[in-house]
Amino acid sequence: MKRFLTIASLAAALPCAANAAEGLSYNYVEGGYSASKSDLAPVNPSADSDGWSLRGSAAFLPNFHAFGDYTRERIDNIPLDRDQWRLGVGYHHEVSPRTDLLTRVAYQTLDFGRGLEADGYSVEVGARAALLPALEGYALAGYEDLDGGFDSAFYGRLGAQWKFNPNFGLAGDIKLIQGGDTQWFVGPRLTW
Repeated sequence: MKRFLTIASLAAALPCAANAAEGLSYNYVEGGYSASKSDLAPVNPSADSDGWSLRGSAAFLPNFHAFGDYTRERIDNIPLDRDQWRLGVGYHHEVSPRTDLLTRVAYQTLDFGRGLEADGYSVEVGARAALLPALEGYALAGYEDLDGGFDSAFYGRLGAQWKFNPNFGLAGDIKLIQGGDTQWFVGPRLTW
């Protein structure tokens, strides 16, 4: 019976276990302010928008995590909103005690209303590292392919988190998309 309880305890802990570099966690939720600058020609060749985002990630099995995010922004000077969400899975592999290689793939959707919408996928690859005990950062190169008349594009994503304690920090992210579009986010992160 004792051996059965030990095996059952280990099996129950498996979904929460993750082999990540020291100081990195793939279990978090964050929310905050987001802004974008997009070319929506012919609707608006320079559409600025801002609003809010919710993001999260949950580790499962060693080296895997599921992630998702939702963004809602109001576009300046035109009666359109920008709603974007994505759901995906990532794989991380420790390459040094403080650095992970990271690969992610996601399904995403983009909706401006009035029939201006697109579905597609994105793929990202890069590194995430604990740079200092209170600072972590990541750099990713990505590609997204959307239907609905939107161009496929390469992009770069840079992000960081300043940790006030092991469970709470301030996160920021900027996505620079081929063609000049830019998206950024800043807000608190709760990590467990």
